[in-house]
Amino acid sequence: MTSAPLPVDQWSRPFGVLRLSLTARCNLACPYCCPDSEELPGLMSLDQQVRLVRVACGLGVHTLRLTGGEPLLSDRLLPLLQALARGRVASDDPLARLRDVALTTNGVLLTLDMAEALRAAGLDRITVSLDAIEATVVATMAGLRGGMAAGERLVQQVLGGLRAARRAGFDPVDGGLKLNAVMRRGLNDSQLLPLAELARNLGVELRLIEYMDVGNRNGWSADQVLSSEEMTQRIGERWPLQPMPRASGATSRRWSYADGRGRIGTIASITEPFCGDCNRLRVTADGKAYTCLFASKGLDLHPFLHSEQALESILREIWQQRRDRYSVERQECSVSTPHAEMAYLGG
Repeated sequence: MTSAPLPVDQWSRPFGVLRLSLTARCNLACPYCCPDSEELPGLMSLDQQVRLVRVACGLGVHTLRLTGGEPLLSDRLLPLLQALARGRVASDDPLARLRDVALTTNGVLLTLDMAEALRAAGLDRITVSLDAIEATVVATMAGLRGGMAAGERLVQQVLGGLRAARRAGFDPVDGGLKLNAVMRRGLNDSQLLPLAELARNLGVELRLIEYMDVGNRNGWSADQVLSSEEMTQRIGERWPLQPMPRASGATSRRWSYADGRGRIGTIASITEPFCGDCNRLRVTADGKAYTCLFASKGLDLHPFLHSEQALESILREIWQQRRDRYSVERQECSVSTPHAEMAYLGG
């Protein structure tokens, strides 16, 4: 690694977070994501993944989020965590700069054995996704056949995954375990208060995500968006909320319950864009780098993955040329352009 200054983009935003997708496959078929049934060709090798994370850390990355598809379907997940953990304890390795390694999962495969293995391999945080409590709504949101029975089974699997994560040592009090929900008006907005109540009872923070225009398959329209303001208003009428300070680079605004029983966060890229301090680079499982969740195309990193020097040079160039702020400019766009699919980018 060179001793050159850490890169900033065209809006003076530093490089701080790497979101690395491990697979485009998923065992659910959520309609806002629309995952593929088959794996992408040309997946990065374990050595390439480790090299990528190491170089990114040398350029300022302090947080790694592992995504999919469903990352628990990847046979490279545990080996990658173990390799990163070895570097994180070496004082002369850029990987030692990693303060936080997190995972986003639908929770279906999050057994106690898996949760304990993830913890032992060095994972710091887990976010589990669940978009409803009512069985029929769950089935719809997850794209499941089988109606109520399939929905009930999924809810029990996810709740089991949350319990397994807690038993394995992922502590919701310090943010080690969170619950995500994508809210879509007219589809699962009836589940807002039940989800909030579930999270309060479990003692985990609930993060509510506005339905976003990511990809080209999900039929997004603005009237389907349940805004952050409306979500917090509805919850606050039931359980009063107090705003919390927003950290620099954070995707969510956060509130605590006035009665002290937990917190919620909202990710409002539609109604309250946070592009101004976005510090994230996304890399797909097949090695394409995207500088924005709403980007139309990425840069294939494969020609540069053979060496740290080549990789450092291209990542620095990518970041220094970056000027994305799609959420801010969305209203100014007169022509809709294709976006990369959510299943590839991992959110």
